[in-house]
Amino acid sequence: MNIRLLLVISGLMALSSAAYAQGLPILNVVGEGAQGSRYSVTTELLVLMSLLTLLPSMLLMMTPFIRIIIVMSLLRQALGTGQTPPNQVLVGLSLFLSFFIMSPVLSTVYEQAVLPYMNQSMPIDKAIAAAEAPIRGFMMNQTRQEDISAFMQISGAKQPAETKLVPFFTLVPAFITSELKSAFTIGFLIYIPFVVIDLIVASILMSLGMMMLSPMMISMPFKLMLFVLVDGWSLTMGSLASSFVVR
Repeated sequence: MNIRLLLVISGLMALSSAAYAQGLPILNVVGEGAQGSRYSVTTELLVLMSLLTLLPSMLLMMTPFIRIIIVMSLLRQALGTGQTPPNQVLVGLSLFLSFFIMSPVLSTVYEQAVLPYMNQSMPIDKAIAAAEAPIRGFMMNQTRQEDISAFMQISGAKQPAETKLVPFFTLVPAFITSELKSAFTIGFLIYIPFVVIDLIVASILMSLGMMMLSPMMISMPFKLMLFVLVDGWSLTMGSLASSFVVR
């Protein structure tokens, strides 16, 4: 940990020295009247690099990825196929399905925040605020009100009169909690038909006196056949996509 800290400090010192040698100020705020303030190129680059380090956490905690990956993992356990499909396939499937569900939100963020910032018609602070609004709206649509109230009570803050006044750092854990509840609810419903097949196979083997034969080994082909006959993957993907409210 000390070595990492020294490397970070050394990198910051090198960045400061390079910027000073090239005549680029590390922090320079230029007033633009009614349009707000614009920061120097070095500061904006530093902010963007900091946001990139938070991108994996944002992808996991502020998108449908949590619900999808948990449901996919529970489905694999219910089928009893071990590590098939492998984790890489489940993560990739969850990632691209998350992008599919979030595509309207990402399009809004690009049009209202990214594109104006790239055209230099909006400063970076206003661009970040503009990008936050659609993401906040998506998260609010998926978050249960009782979860928001619980975290507002934990933080000791008063319940806001409007949902848009909920602090962002309170909305994120409430959204994650709601996604976990939804994921385990869907996983429970997926488990039921496969548990019924296991019970039927186990009862038949017990009645035949085949107690040494594993019921899981016999029931897995029947579960796979049932899953294929009902077009399970398309049904699961479609149900997951339609379970998200996007306005």
